[in-house]
Amino acid sequence: MPAALRALTILAGAAALWAQTQPAQQPAGMLNPWEIAPVLEEISGHGARLAEGLGHINVRPWIDHGASETYLEQWQSATEQAKALADTAGALAHNPEKLSAGLDVLFRIQALETMIGSLEQGMRKYQTPADAAALAALSAENGANRSRLERYLVNLAADQEQQLQVMDSEAQRCRALLTAPSQPPRKR
Repeated sequence: MPAALRALTILAGAAALWAQTQPAQQPAGMLNPWEIAPVLEEISGHGARLAEGLGHINVRPWIDHGASETYLEQWQSATEQAKALADTAGALAHNPEKLSAGLDVLFRIQALETMIGSLEQGMRKYQTPADAAALAALSAENGANRSRLERYLVNLAADQEQQLQVMDSEAQRCRALLTAPSQPPRKR
């Protein structure tokens, strides 16, 4: 059998075997892209609401009353992160299987939660406890969506790892078949 035909036969066999090893449906607990997309849209909307809410905070009077300049930097950073969260989560909703973008959204959420916690303390001390409670409530609205995104990303990573293992083992098997010494043609 010519080498090209042999290689083509091996590749076709490997593709058929790989297709057979693929699960017919998503793994248990794994959301489909169309199921996580609305969650990402909600996260995007929450980022926009956070940016708007942060826009109503004026940190300058805090500094005039003895607060650290760090609050101003945190407020600016939180506002930028909230806007970026709205943009990146909205974009990810169109391609939710992009793991790196999903992690970016998750890291932005976590950074925002930390900064808003600090700003909340400043509001409580230099503004009013009611305003601090309102900011905390606005921040907490996203908790369920963040948890769903975390579970989705863990499952997505596990699924992609499994697919890579299958592809790697098939590639190794094909490589072994291609590099195996060929038998001389039989004489008739």
